[in-house]
Amino acid sequence: MKHFYVVSNAAKDENFVLRNRVCAYLTERGALCQLQEEEGKPSPDTECVITLGGDGTLLRTIRRFSDMNLSFIGINTGTIGYLTEGDPENMGIILDALLKDQFIREKRMMIYGRILRGGKHFGRHRALNDIAISRTEAMKMARLRVSVNGQFLKEYRCDGLIAVTPTGSTAYNFSAGGPIVEPTARLMLLTPVAAHSLNSRTLVLSPTDHLQIEILPPSSGNEGQESYQVLFDGEKPELLQVGDVVEITQASTYVHIIKLSERSFVEILRNKLSD
Repeated sequence: MKHFYVVSNAAKDENFVLRNRVCAYLTERGALCQLQEEEGKPSPDTECVITLGGDGTLLRTIRRFSDMNLSFIGINTGTIGYLTEGDPENMGIILDALLKDQFIREKRMMIYGRILRGGKHFGRHRALNDIAISRTEAMKMARLRVSVNGQFLKEYRCDGLIAVTPTGSTAYNFSAGGPIVEPTARLMLLTPVAAHSLNSRTLVLSPTDHLQIEILPPSSGNEGQESYQVLFDGEKPELLQVGDVVEITQASTYVHIIKLSERSFVEILRNKLSD
């Protein structure tokens, strides 16, 4: 690779010191380095997007440029950094591997959500990890009606529901008690959060399934100012109303995540999530 686009989280890279180090390293070795603040989006010749931050920085960048058929890699300056490939201490090793084409591209599926209100669609966004629906007020239960491919499945009373990709299975889904899935798999999970039920478990769906989640009125005695939201990868919140339907399908675009070694899925789990 010789053409890179670098995105840095200003809150975790003071005065863009790390970003400048990365670009200097690449240009000194004959590569082209384009900075996010200089251009609105990567040029057509870009081969790889490097993010400097945590998983959130990488996810935001992927959502923004996922339709450009690029490869993405993250250098972690956050906490766990499950999706990122390394940290600033081994920056030289990471960049050398990119320059020498010594890496693996993993193809990851994304999901696409849109809101249906009064027969009209709005609030369309893609997500690499998950799409989560919940009440905006803390400790308030939601009533959510779920249909799959137009057929009624179940009414959930819970804090929220999460539609999850294999990549996102180690994120919010994992914290909510959902299963961990090999990230290159092709499937979609539906995980309830704090469900008021003895038999509410994660549902495993085909990537071709069409998921519909309807916001129902609260149960009797809990009427009032109901406020709901849907979040895409924990961001891009869209406020929902009773009667709204969130439609979730597999996105038409895939994302290529760069991996520098053939470390097994089990080894990564052990190192990142063993505490």
